[in-house]
Amino acid sequence: MIDLARASRWYGQVIGINDITFTVGAGITALLGPNGAGKSTVLKLVTGQLRPSSGSVSVFGKRPFANPGVLRQVGYCPEVENCYEDMSGRAFIELMDVLAGLPPHGRTERVNSSMERTGILYAAERKVGGYSKGMRQRLKVSQAILHDPAVLSLDEPLNGLDPVGRREMSVLFQGLAAEGKCVVVSSHILYEVEQLTHNILLMHRGRLRAQGDIYGIRSLIDLHPHHVLIRCDRPRDLARALLAESYVISAKVDEAAGGSVEIETRAPDALYRALPDIVIGLGVVVAAFESPDNNLEAVFRYLVNE
Repeated sequence: MIDLARASRWYGQVIGINDITFTVGAGITALLGPNGAGKSTVLKLVTGQLRPSSGSVSVFGKRPFANPGVLRQVGYCPEVENCYEDMSGRAFIELMDVLAGLPPHGRTERVNSSMERTGILYAAERKVGGYSKGMRQRLKVSQAILHDPAVLSLDEPLNGLDPVGRREMSVLFQGLAAEGKCVVVSSHILYEVEQLTHNILLMHRGRLRAQGDIYGIRSLIDLHPHHVLIRCDRPRDLARALLAESYVISAKVDEAAGGSVEIETRAPDALYRALPDIVIGLGVVVAAFESPDNNLEAVFRYLVNE
């Protein structure tokens, strides 16, 4: 649904994004990176607010800039809010409905539906000036989904929400993706993205550094061995047995807090396949195991050399 081909955007002498190419289809895709990485620039290009300085941007095969036919199918939740403080939440969403050019017939139903889906209908008659940050975030998402768009561009939509609100919005986004919509969510909060989707576009300093499934990306970073932490009752015995395997580089034993061994390997799949037989053969009791660097934070750190 969304295609960028060698797209760049400059703001005078400042580079917003540089030579970015990717394709995004139905489902949830996370646009991930620190502040200033170029995430908002990408979303503004997709939603037709900017045109690329070079390269091309297309949505449904057409350029979105100054193209109402494309923009009718795109919903946008900006990071910055500019709601009318003296309006009620309902009046604001009704205004967005009018500005979107939607027919008067069915307006009340559309407004109620969008506000109910984001959990803000209970405060529909209250003035926006009295809304909390989290309530305003819900209101912004309400206007983004109001016209049932096929593409949703959401810029930091979870900011300001409490844990319950983040969970509810995540469920909403996953539901929209399940309906076949293309949902692009920008964020710099790694653990939130990890819970939302494994499909990422990782940006840093205006460039696309990696794209695809997080675990697939991690498996390609061969210069950085995988670390696997195993909590067990006899960490020294387990470490000794694992060091005999060719795919194990090192083992670090910690006998405090119940005992654990941290394995360093370049072949995690081989380790996972062999581990059950080794554990059973030794009679070691394993309480838990995890890979502390097989997550989005580690992948990001490796890719940007931080």
